[in-house]
Parts: sequence; C-alpha cells; structure tokens
Amino acid sequence: MIDIKRKLKNFGPLEFLVLSSLAYVVIMLIWTASTRSAVAQKANDIKANHKLVVEFINNQVNECSSNDGGTTSWGDNCNSAWISSKIVNYILNNLKLNNPYKIDKPLIQTSQDPRIQAEGKAGQSADKGIIFVTESNFESEAGSEWVIGTCVKSPCVAAGNNELVSAYR
Repeated sequence: MIDIKRKLKNFGPLEFLVLSSLAYVVIMLIWTASTRSAVAQKANDIKANHKLVVEFINNQVNECSSNDGGTTSWGDNCNSAWISSKIVNYILNNLKLNNPYKIDKPLIQTSQDPRIQAEGKAGQSADKGIIFVTESNFESEAGSEWVIGTCVKSPCVAAGNNELVSAYR
C-alpha cells in the first residue's frame, strides 16, 4: 500500500506551483473550447451587420447613379452631398441590426477616421460590434470615398479581426 503521509510530507511549494499551473492550463483550455462557438456566432453577427450596411449604401449609390434627379432613402438629393448623420439615423431607425454584445451605444456611429476606430491601435481597445462610418459627408463628386468599418473580435488590430470597406460614388 502507498504511504500517503510520506508523499504529502515531501509535497512542497514547488510541487504546489506545478500542480496549480497544470490545473490552470487545463481549465483555460476547457473554457476556451466551450466558449469558442459563442465567440464565432458573435463575430458572424457583427459581420452580417457590417455587410447589411455596406450593401445598403452601395444600393443607394447604384440607384442614384441611374436616377440623378432622385432622392435617397433618407431624403438627400442624389446629385448633392449626402449628410452622414442622416444616413446613420436612417440606418439605426430602419435596418434591423443585431447587437451581439450588450452595448449601450448606437450600433452605427460616425467617426473622423473609421479605420482607426475599427482597427484600434496596439495596446488600445476598440468597441467591438459598432460600425463606424466616415464623419464627413459623402460628397457627390465621382470617386468620393466613404469608409465603413467595424471591429469583429479582440484584438481588433490583428488581421481578420476587423472589417473595412470603402464605398465610392
């Protein structure tokens, strides 16, 4: 029979550290494996939101290019600059965006530089799930760019963890 008292007598701080580290690694692996599907689902929801906004803007650009005298869904003239805040308000009120996180901010916002907001910077966090669009108006000149971006998962700066698209008129 194994003498347990002798085994426990030789159990010191180093052995405790090794066993606790091993337990930590095993618990973290189990936790990561069990939450992976939820993280993937949230990322897919964010990508679907982003795609919906990009498709909406591109559809408006296409409709206005074929009908120069018409108006957009939010009321701007096709042949004039489109006001960013009106576009954002229209999207918030009319498109069904799914919020995968419990964020107390609007799911689409204007930003001076959506690229920085979507990618974040090394060591800084970005707001996951929020779609950022260019704060300046979408000008009517051919080739005008409007950036639409979002952070899908942390770290946002890593490749594949953000979505950035440019819409052109």
